[in-house]
Amino acid sequence: MLERIILKNLSVNENYLRKVIPFVQPEYFQDSAEKIVFKSIVSFVQKYNSLPTKEALELDISEQTGLGEEDHKRAVAIVRDINNVEENDLQWLLDETEKFCQDKAIQNAIMDSIHILEGKHKSKTKNNIPEILSDALGISFDSNIGHDFIENYEERYEYYHRVEEKVPFDIELLNKITRGGVSKKSLSIILAGTGVGKTLAMTHFAAANLSMGKNVLYITLEMAEEKIAERIDANLLNITIPDLTVLPRDLYERKISKLRENTQGKLIIKEYPTATAHVGHFRHLLNELNLKKNFIPDIIYIDYLNICMSSRIKQGSNVNSYTYIKSIAEELRGMSVEKNVPIISATQTTRSGYTNSDPGLEDTSESFGLPATADFMIAMVRSEELDDLNQILIKQLKNRYSDPSINKRFVIGVDRTKMRLYDCEQSAQSDVSEDKPLMDKTGFGKRQNEEDQMEWATRTMGRKDFSKFNFE
Repeated sequence: MLERIILKNLSVNENYLRKVIPFVQPEYFQDSAEKIVFKSIVSFVQKYNSLPTKEALELDISEQTGLGEEDHKRAVAIVRDINNVEENDLQWLLDETEKFCQDKAIQNAIMDSIHILEGKHKSKTKNNIPEILSDALGISFDSNIGHDFIENYEERYEYYHRVEEKVPFDIELLNKITRGGVSKKSLSIILAGTGVGKTLAMTHFAAANLSMGKNVLYITLEMAEEKIAERIDANLLNITIPDLTVLPRDLYERKISKLRENTQGKLIIKEYPTATAHVGHFRHLLNELNLKKNFIPDIIYIDYLNICMSSRIKQGSNVNSYTYIKSIAEELRGMSVEKNVPIISATQTTRSGYTNSDPGLEDTSESFGLPATADFMIAMVRSEELDDLNQILIKQLKNRYSDPSINKRFVIGVDRTKMRLYDCEQSAQSDVSEDKPLMDKTGFGKRQNEEDQMEWATRTMGRKDFSKFNFE
């Protein structure tokens, strides 16, 4: 019944035709005669870009070869019945047609999957089944074909004055450079060397989000769930990690109860073995959490990107690291858009970047495709001088929220025993130059500078007297 309504309206309702013709497929029609009529309608529209007439459809069907007499007779009967169209509400028609397409796509995907499992499919294997089902479940009518600059000025004005919903940091300068926090549908990356504090930063931000009443999902592929929870415990309960092991049970329970009273949010920590999970697993986890715990995250942390798998590129296939890591980054950002949630992850510096006092995007390990995909990216720098001051240097590398040259470098405080970050006093920022790396003032920077000058002198002068060079 609905198939006939669709065919009739495709022939007489131009507004309906142009909205649904890109989405309806011939295989959605089980009846052979209805499929013939649909193909004739599509053929006419593609050729003449207008509504088909009844006469044109009849002629096209009559000229088709290979049609059985019964199919030809029934197809012509459908065309002749086109004028008997009851007037229907356009939105109702669109909604029903969309539901029809979704149902048919899922039915066809299930049948294809069964054929694959039975070995009856010539080109596809079991590995194609998740993609087939995912494509079917993703069927929807997207009527947006672009922004008309002149006609849609009102929408644009409303956008300029709309307050965007963001997930804020608890660090003042991070909120300043992001204009209030990370946006939904975004991928943010922390770049740092081993031991600098990537996981410390992410666990701190996750703890802060929980305190704000946000739902937080923390996915770890590096550390055990218990180790991540231990760091968040130290942060939220204001207790050093060593003291957690000797804390009396009743005191620990009181602190957790107080925390429960002060937040409406939830924090879920999920561990995957290193290099065994990709966005397909993460989507499945999100669906499970929604069904079983009624949990929808406001923000997702993934620790960390480089040790995820790609869902598109088979592990062990002959691809370079640039392509593989870029693929992972694109998939994570795609999931952030699909789920309407910000994702924060991390990546390592290169070996040279680890000793670089002024890291840049070029110091991203394995793939420059990662910073090309990220919306927001910062580097964390650690040095002997900064350790003495309990500080970490933050440098903006990429920022789609504001100008990254403003507050390009700044320091934040760090308490490593409690896995906490905090704002430094404004006076601490006075020593941070916008042009010169902070580490040049440290003992490490001095030694690095001496080594660089010695290497240059050796190359240019050979084994001569270096006494005239000032290495101080």
